[in-house]
Amino acid sequence: MRHYKRGRKLGTDASHTKAIKKNLVVALFTHDRIKTTLERAKEIRGDVDRVITWAKRGDVHSRRLAIAKLGDKDLVAEIFAKVEQGLFEGRNGGYTRIFKIGKRRGDDAIVVIMELVQEPVSPKRRDEDDSESTSTRRGLRGLGRRNRAAASDDVDVSDDEDIFDDEDFDEFEDDIDDEDVSDDESADEVDESDDSEAVADEEGEVAEDEADAVEDDAAEAAEDDAVDDDAAEAADDAVEDEAAEPAEADAAEGDEDAASDDVEQEDD
Repeated sequence: MRHYKRGRKLGTDASHTKAIKKNLVVALFTHDRIKTTLERAKEIRGDVDRVITWAKRGDVHSRRLAIAKLGDKDLVAEIFAKVEQGLFEGRNGGYTRIFKIGKRRGDDAIVVIMELVQEPVSPKRRDEDDSESTSTRRGLRGLGRRNRAAASDDVDVSDDEDIFDDEDFDEFEDDIDDEDVSDDESADEVDESDDSEAVADEEGEVAEDEADAVEDDAAEAAEDDAVDDDAAEAADDAVEDEAAEPAEADAAEGDEDAASDDVEQEDD
C-alpha cells in the first residue's frame, strides 16, 4: 500500500519520478514551452505554480526554496527578475496552459504541449452606470414591493424614515376591505347561481318523472286492451265450436240411418 505517497508514479520508482519532474520544470522555465505526455504535464503544474509564487514573494527564503527545487541558481535569478519586472502581475494562479496534440505512436499516450501563460491580465471593467445599477438592485433586494417602487423613484430609504407610513397603511386597509366586500358579493352571486341551478335541476327531474308516469299508464292501457281482445276472440271461437257440434251430430245420425237402410235393402 502506498501510504503517505502523493502524486502519480509515472511508471518509475520514487527517485526517478522526482528527477523527471525536476527536469521538466527546469525545461519549461528555460524554453517557456515543452512537449510531453498529459500525465507528466499535470503532475508538474503544482511545482511550476509554487516556484512562481516564491518568485512573487521575492525574499531570501523564497529564493533558497526555489534553488533547492530547481537546482540552478542562474535560472532562479532569471525567474525572479522577470517576475519582479511584472511578468505574472495581476495573475493569481493558473500560470500554465496545456494543449493536446494527439496520441504517441507505440504506447498510445496522449501528447501535449505545455507552456507558460505570459499574456498580461486584462480584468473586466464595468461602466459606472452598470455598477450603480447593480448596487441599487442589491440594495433593493430585501425591500417589499411598495418600498421597492418608492425607492426606484429616488426616495431615500433609511432606518429613521419609513416609507410605509400610517396614511399608506390606512389606504392599504381600505383596499383590503374593498377586496373583502367584492369577494363577499361574488360569493353571494355564486350562491344564487348555484340555487337557481339546483331549482332547475329539481324541476327537470319532476318533469321527467311525470313523463315516465304517463308512458307507464299508456303502456298498461294498451296491455289491458290486448287482453280484452284476446278474451273476445276466445269467446267467439267457443260459440262457433258449440254451434258446429249439433250439425256434426246430425250429420253423423244421417249417415247411420242411410247405412241401416242400405243393410235392410240388401237383406230384402
